[in-house]
Amino acid sequence: MDIARNLQEVRERIARAASRAQRSPDEITLIAVTKGLSSYAVQAAIEAGIDNIGENRVQEAAIKVSELQSSGLKPVWHMIGHLQRNKVKTAVDIFDIIHSVDSLRLAMELNERTKRVMPVMLQVNVSQEHTKGGFAVAEVPDVVSSLRQLTRLEVTGLMTIAPLMSDPVETRPIFRSLRQLRDTTGLRHLSMGMSDDFEVAIEEGATMVRIGRAIFGG
Repeated sequence: MDIARNLQEVRERIARAASRAQRSPDEITLIAVTKGLSSYAVQAAIEAGIDNIGENRVQEAAIKVSELQSSGLKPVWHMIGHLQRNKVKTAVDIFDIIHSVDSLRLAMELNERTKRVMPVMLQVNVSQEHTKGGFAVAEVPDVVSSLRQLTRLEVTGLMTIAPLMSDPVETRPIFRSLRQLRDTTGLRHLSMGMSDDFEVAIEEGATMVRIGRAIFGG
């Protein structure tokens, strides 16, 4: 797989999508999703210019963080998958930001375990899919208010996973709803958009996109 070439193509697509929305591509953080990939693939992505890495599983991430640190590589690590409360102690030591806070109990556990101010995002189940976790849209304002009382968490934004659609344009209402919700809560970031739909997400205001297959193939 030609990671450098794929990465360049993704960056060009990000720039075009940002231009259509009259935005700067500098507003958008590209997170390379490395679930199931080796540390060598992660290192290749970093050497190609990636400095934000997204992982779905704590144990897999812990191995990669250790191996890359031994090589002197320290990207920003994003937890983007479901986080079990029994993995929080490890997670707060290895991740720089948690995208997938999906319950108040998890937030309180993070607040208790972290030794620093931990940036977090709330996962929102905008599409109301039973197979996905996250807060309901109506819950979010009250949850944000509650989490702002936790002194070691910094709520920076909202995250969602859109349904897989045959036409990515069909995801637009999902992304637009999350942007509107973000605006009402006074938060900054929108983590939304993956390999199949990141261009639509950018057009609707994404500040972080989580891309794996379009960079690494598969």
